[in-house]
Amino acid sequence: MNAKLHTAASPSDPRSSHRSTSPSNVASKPSPVGPNDRSGGGHSFRTRTALSIAALLGTAAFAVDSANAEPKSATFQVRHELAVTVPDGAKEVKVWFAYPTDDPAQTVKSMKIHSPYPHEITTDPNGNKMLFVKVTDPETKEFTIVEEFTLERKEILSGVDASKTRPITDEDRAKHASFLEPSTQVVIDDEIRELAKSIVGNETNPVRAARKIYDWELGNVDYWVKDPENKKASGLGSTTYCLHNGTGNCTDFHALWTSLARASGIPTRIVYGSFFKEELDGQDRDQSYHCWPEFWVPEIGWVPHDVAVADIFVGDFELNDTNGDKVRLTTGDGYTAPDPARVDYYFGNLDERRVTWSRGRDLVLAPKQASGPVSALPKAHVEVDGKPGGEKTVWNRKLTFKQM
Repeated sequence: MNAKLHTAASPSDPRSSHRSTSPSNVASKPSPVGPNDRSGGGHSFRTRTALSIAALLGTAAFAVDSANAEPKSATFQVRHELAVTVPDGAKEVKVWFAYPTDDPAQTVKSMKIHSPYPHEITTDPNGNKMLFVKVTDPETKEFTIVEEFTLERKEILSGVDASKTRPITDEDRAKHASFLEPSTQVVIDDEIRELAKSIVGNETNPVRAARKIYDWELGNVDYWVKDPENKKASGLGSTTYCLHNGTGNCTDFHALWTSLARASGIPTRIVYGSFFKEELDGQDRDQSYHCWPEFWVPEIGWVPHDVAVADIFVGDFELNDTNGDKVRLTTGDGYTAPDPARVDYYFGNLDERRVTWSRGRDLVLAPKQASGPVSALPKAHVEVDGKPGGEKTVWNRKLTFKQM
């Protein structure tokens, strides 16, 4: 993370505004449509309904005015547990378990590893660290690996100001070429290129272009937890699913955003981590995982955002018995009402209630796995005799914490 990312913040906490804007005051999003259900040619069905945050929420600020504030920080005592069930007849089990490392936003202290088998900390070609365990001719049907550590986490206040950057050059793109390529689920095809052009237009400032894509997603995609009886996530983190269904989870949202940004020539990578959800502090309940993108712009560096969580705070839905728990637990500190300030905050800033595990998709692990690229590593990857072992059937991850 570029050191400049901690130089700008709002004099007052930009997350503190919990306005009582009712859903009726927020423009509704278009209904999802199929890839061939278009009118007027191309993607006009979407571009006609694309919503800018300036119109939707009454704010047009690209930068957080930030001369004086210091990033917030929090400290967590963390238990990260992986339980493995060995299938009958298995000759070899390999485990790659997500492992936290220091970066500008987090410091890992007092790491203790508990494993019944020898382990090593390895690093993949993307720089991701992981805890690797290999078991040959396992004698037990079950075993558990535990990472216990203290995490000090800082809020990221990027000061992402469009006036502080410049257009991205061909030389810049050559240096960041790997962050402009498609992956299995992060698709860049003619449909995505056409849509990206319709959103970004002739904008050459990468911050403003990135914000246009952010605003477009807020206007055209709904987080599935708003209406869990009718909306679902893909389970794949899929650009195509999110585009054609107008919904998904964080990985779907951010796969689509990454596709559109890369198609617009903006280097982008996806970060996988987890929230430390305030409501679950000290409870024996898994924190699941979360992801968010980082995009690169000249003179500033890597800038994070979290359009998926921002979409919750748009507030274009009503809380009820069906969605209430899911909505609250999609954020780090819950949800009570629409909050325009937080919608704006999550472009360029991240709260401190999270941990980073890894970056990238279609990963080659260390040591290299036998079963082909791993879509992402937010939890673990397990192979049994060279084939992937399923989550819930072969392995279960549980992440718990206590804020200190």
